[in-house]
Amino acid sequence: METRSQLKTHYWVRASPSDFGGTLPQPRSGLTAVNIGKSKIVVFGGLVDRKFLSDLFVYDIENKLWFQPECTGTGSDGQVGPRPRAFHIAVAIDCHMFIFGGRSGGKRLGDFWVLDTDIWQWSELTSFGDLPSPRDFAAASAIGNRKIVMYGGWDGKKWLSDVYVLDTISLEWMELSVSGVLPPPRCGHTATMVEKRLLVYGGRGGGGPIMGDLWALKGLIEDENESPGWTQLKLPGQAPAASCGHTVTSGGPNLLLFGGHATGGWLSRYDVYHNDCVVLDRVSVQWRRLPTNNDRPAARAYHSMTCIGSRYLLFGGFDGKSTYGDIWWLVPEEDPIAKRLTMSLPAVIPENKNASIANDSFISQDKEGQTEGSIFSELHRKLEVSVSLNHHKLIMDELEDREFAELASQVNGEKFPSNVQALRHHWKMSSPESIQLKELSPLLRDYQRLIIRHHLNKVDLKSQPVESGFPERETFRYYHIRNAMQLRIDDIPSLLAEYKELLSYVKEN
Repeated sequence: METRSQLKTHYWVRASPSDFGGTLPQPRSGLTAVNIGKSKIVVFGGLVDRKFLSDLFVYDIENKLWFQPECTGTGSDGQVGPRPRAFHIAVAIDCHMFIFGGRSGGKRLGDFWVLDTDIWQWSELTSFGDLPSPRDFAAASAIGNRKIVMYGGWDGKKWLSDVYVLDTISLEWMELSVSGVLPPPRCGHTATMVEKRLLVYGGRGGGGPIMGDLWALKGLIEDENESPGWTQLKLPGQAPAASCGHTVTSGGPNLLLFGGHATGGWLSRYDVYHNDCVVLDRVSVQWRRLPTNNDRPAARAYHSMTCIGSRYLLFGGFDGKSTYGDIWWLVPEEDPIAKRLTMSLPAVIPENKNASIANDSFISQDKEGQTEGSIFSELHRKLEVSVSLNHHKLIMDELEDREFAELASQVNGEKFPSNVQALRHHWKMSSPESIQLKELSPLLRDYQRLIIRHHLNKVDLKSQPVESGFPERETFRYYHIRNAMQLRIDDIPSLLAEYKELLSYVKEN
């Protein structure tokens, strides 16, 4: 049994060409990807550049091969397979993948399909009973190996909170009558069966707010003879941010939540996209941050995440501007894929976000190390944060910081000797509301660079440290932050204010 101290460190590793053979799927968001047993993953549909897709890609796990099967079977419109769509549901039952709803253009769909993955044949199904209305952004999960439960969605006019159960043998839909307290209507949430309960997390609610609530629905297992009912769960630990368009993937004793987006609050022109991993630990029944390396995939929503043994496979997604087609592995540290990473891999983000980044034991014992160590001890004291040489060495020079350099090259620097100076002037003149999300990581790193540079410029390496010159009232509280994703929206005004103050102390090189 896994205990709290045994949550394994995981590593994000971008898939290499040697990982797969065949033709990889093109970039997309709003897709579905389901596991068919332990043999394959089936990817269907999605959206890219306003084009809705109906193509099918299959990953053969054993042979490490991507391929596109030639499917048969026509529907009522005479086309082979479902019409193009995104934001639909897909659920696997044995060797079958069931598809319902979604959106194509501005139209919400209510058609129902099944794909037999043994013979690659599509069938449009005529179902019976309480038929659900057309919708997109619903969520669904398998109940055992026969039934499917679907909850919520958006029908183009209103957010939904209905629950439907489909018997995949009789093809009969039944709307579940649930009494008592109900979750707020929503779309873009996740719904995951865990033993006898359906767990629903997040989504966009009526009126548009992004939610971060967790609900459990009982009464889905006939043998239990329970009356259907919802319970809101408030679990201890480091809960994930409110999100929509995230994924929840079952892996061993844990559910892994990744990605999603939320509104930016006062930064209302932008949505905030996530790329952190939060685990719902089913053993200790609490939220926990999964310790991972710093080299994460770009933040995104409406992607797919599937589980292959102890590995997770991430594909696709959207970040408000770009549609992704990259493929990433998330693997435990002992996995051979993790061994690709060099010894210079950035340090693992601690599960406890308040944990110290490192300590002074990192400092070497030679004379030069002792001198530099005393410098950073002084910096530690003045900034009132935990810092070390390890953190200093991870803060790269401007010319080595590719993201910073690319952003600097986009700024009009005609009035400045260098793009670096032009970018810093841009930030000096910016308001918090005008800072774009893509600027946060480079801004945070440059803020940390300036702290280091300012302090070292005030220190004679051959003597004891001297007064740093920092204003006494400031602690420069964001020096210890490793990743911009650890920032909150309400941190941005103070981060920018501290950065501007640093610019007035640090002389450009």
